[in-house]
Amino acid sequence: MLDNKSILVTGGTGSFGRAFVRTVLERYPGVRRLVIYSRDELKQYEMSQEFSPQDYPSLRYFIGDIRDQDRLRRAFEGIDIVVHAAALKQVPAAEYNPFECIKTNVLGAQNVIESCLDTNVTDVVALSTDKAAAPINLYGATKLCSDKLFTAANNIRGSRDLRLSVVRYGNVIGSRGSVVPFFLAQRENGVIPITDPTMTRFNISLEEGVQMVLWALENAHGGEIFVPKIPSYRITDVAEAIAPECELKMIGIRPGEKIHEEMITTSDSLNTIDIGRYYAILPTTEDHLVEDFLTKSDGKRVEPGFSYNSGTNPDFLTVEQLREQVRKHVDPTHEV
Repeated sequence: MLDNKSILVTGGTGSFGRAFVRTVLERYPGVRRLVIYSRDELKQYEMSQEFSPQDYPSLRYFIGDIRDQDRLRRAFEGIDIVVHAAALKQVPAAEYNPFECIKTNVLGAQNVIESCLDTNVTDVVALSTDKAAAPINLYGATKLCSDKLFTAANNIRGSRDLRLSVVRYGNVIGSRGSVVPFFLAQRENGVIPITDPTMTRFNISLEEGVQMVLWALENAHGGEIFVPKIPSYRITDVAEAIAPECELKMIGIRPGEKIHEEMITTSDSLNTIDIGRYYAILPTTEDHLVEDFLTKSDGKRVEPGFSYNSGTNPDFLTVEQLREQVRKHVDPTHEV
């Protein structure tokens, strides 16, 4: 699928970007060019120690910000596929710095789209978040705006051979700034801070997220928001899995946090298709997409009023399963 293609990853030095680059280099040795586009020269230098252009001649490291459309347009020259992973993602930081979050997550998304329209990019997948469904914080609201921009951009592609879609998934276990590395660091203090004892979240590994993006690149028609079927976890079970000997200290939820996360709301149910491993939220203006998915994927419509919520999800990880996830994806030396 990616052999002889040129690919650019915005935010390519992040947790997802590194995992995506590793997978592409392993699976698609015939990739023509793989561009890591990000604004942090230190992270690019550190990443180049693992993925050297000398060892991987297809690799390129571009310094640039998605807020800079001129730089994006230049970077997109000769690119076939764009994976858009750049974003400001920390909920408290976004609440405190709303203008900066909007500039990157909304205006940056628009810059990516317009640069795709101005060049010969054919396939775009943008990464979203569960916080974009019925958002109550600014980060989620900006990602909902971004999702809408990418799906609606298919309406203005004209005769271009261009498809833009979105993948929306939950918390990535072990990603930078996520709860598992935080709890691992905190257990040395003997106290684990818990925001709310009933809190739940969706869980996905980096590898599963990468696989989903690759699947979307191969199967998207354009305009869809793809949602994976993944398990949930209870925050107290994560603490038990990582630090069973520690005291749990209830500190209350942070600004902009939910007790449970959603990825599909009841309002989305009217245009959501169950396609097996994933759900597809389809544009309400594109009736043919519904028929295409029902026919080609052996899919079926979800029931009206259906929602996909981390608290009511029937699939929950046990404490032991969480320990295995920590050992596999975060800390192989974890012996608890």
